[in-house]
Amino acid sequence: MLSAVRASVEAGELDVAVPEHVTVERSKNRDHGDYATNVALQLAKRAGKPPREVAAVLAARLTAVDGVASVDVAGPGFLNVTLDAASAGALARTIVEGGAAYGRGDSLQGLKINLEFVSANPTGPIHIGGVRWAAVGDSLGRILRAAGADVSTEYYINDAGVQIDKFGASLMASANGRPVPEDGYVGEYINDIAAEIVAAEPDVLTKPEDEQKKVFTAVGLRLMVAEIQRSMEEFGAHFDVWFSEKSLHASGAVEKAIERLRAQGHVYDDGGAIWLRTTDFGDDKDRVLIKSDGETTYFASDAAYYLDKRDRGNEVCVYMLGADHHGYVGRLKAIVACAGDDPEHNIEVLIGQFVKMLRGGEEVRMSKRAGNIITIDDVVEWIGVDAARYSLARSSTDSTLTLDIDLLTSAARENPVYYVQYAHARTCSIMKNAAAAGVDKGSADQFKPELLSHELESILLGVLGEFPQVVAKSAEWREPHHVARYLEQLAGAYHRFNDSNDNRVLPIGDAETTDLNRARLWLVEATRTTIANGLELLGVSAPERL
Repeated sequence: MLSAVRASVEAGELDVAVPEHVTVERSKNRDHGDYATNVALQLAKRAGKPPREVAAVLAARLTAVDGVASVDVAGPGFLNVTLDAASAGALARTIVEGGAAYGRGDSLQGLKINLEFVSANPTGPIHIGGVRWAAVGDSLGRILRAAGADVSTEYYINDAGVQIDKFGASLMASANGRPVPEDGYVGEYINDIAAEIVAAEPDVLTKPEDEQKKVFTAVGLRLMVAEIQRSMEEFGAHFDVWFSEKSLHASGAVEKAIERLRAQGHVYDDGGAIWLRTTDFGDDKDRVLIKSDGETTYFASDAAYYLDKRDRGNEVCVYMLGADHHGYVGRLKAIVACAGDDPEHNIEVLIGQFVKMLRGGEEVRMSKRAGNIITIDDVVEWIGVDAARYSLARSSTDSTLTLDIDLLTSAARENPVYYVQYAHARTCSIMKNAAAAGVDKGSADQFKPELLSHELESILLGVLGEFPQVVAKSAEWREPHHVARYLEQLAGAYHRFNDSNDNRVLPIGDAETTDLNRARLWLVEATRTTIANGLELLGVSAPERL
């Protein structure tokens, strides 16, 4: 399309600057051709011509392009482009030859992104909200990399502060057979960790209580972090960096951050406390960095942590926070502004809504191990890693989510992960049967794409062609659910193709293998490749059989 615009400009047919990008989308209605663009409407004002006149100029150029069957001017000036069967079918060869690289692009090339997700307090197992972020965050990291970004995934370990003291006190109380403190942590996992510490250090209970607490806190924290790392690894969520909040204090990074912000002119002293003037940048109130009693606030750690991320060369810092953290958005953006950065570019804060699970139509609320929360291990036990990752990533994080355990463990069309994985398994089955029957798709030179002219073949090719754009859009919008929804659309198109009596892929019995059989094998292999690539972006397996 850009070539057509450029040729029209060079020929003097249009007096406009050639745009850097032109939007070309797959037509939703097959009667409107294969692709549609509104470029004529975009250029009309600058060209000083009616949109339909600009569209007619471009249509004449496009019609002469090899592989274009027709170009129609529709409505106020839209261009609907139809490819001939050979050009459309050639996509199957492109996908097969591209293999695992198909769908990847460079739309975010050169952008260095720090992606922080989950970051739950290391005082208990990962709960269902954190599981959602594990699925979405890890998928987003994969998608951003597929779009060319340099991504570092990170887990922030909140291992400093009051909650850690409460955690240690709860472990110590359990080990000594006492009730945990009123504001402490409860659940079988507290008893399990306390018993593990006592088993490893049998003399711990003979120590004075202040020394006991230090042991239970330090060892308990180490064990809990190890537990979180195990559960993340088993869930397939990878973190390049496990960052300790305590390290910010130990290294002096918090004090240095305060001085840097003071040098920027945004730190002031009042009432014996040290404040950051965040109201200058839209926050509802200024924030305390150091309390009047000398205690450092979490906000000071947040400021130091952001500066540390930027010092590591990250251009964009993405924070994925839970539904109860809406209030953090303004203050985090204020930190960015106070640091002299652009809060509309250097930081992005994504908020995820709540998740609930149903079994037998009733909400499941309790965990066997944690008591009052559903943990990541519960989710994996109930529905498995694939179903959990797919179902948690297939909806916008802006909306609350309900997972039906009965549905997600069924081999039903209504189960989205099964529906997509089954499509992949069907493609593998055909390729396996073809190999067993000695039917080969042949070389790329033998492939005759013009034979893929059936309506269901054209529809399937059209959906296959959308994958790179879906990946790029998902990366740009930071929304992995577009990939999942696309896979369901692709699976549907393949199931319809495969179930049609008009589109038999393999020859019957001893019938001779035709060029059409081979062409359809290319199409099946292209579908298998694309589904596998999409599932990989979501961290979901692509089984060869179900």
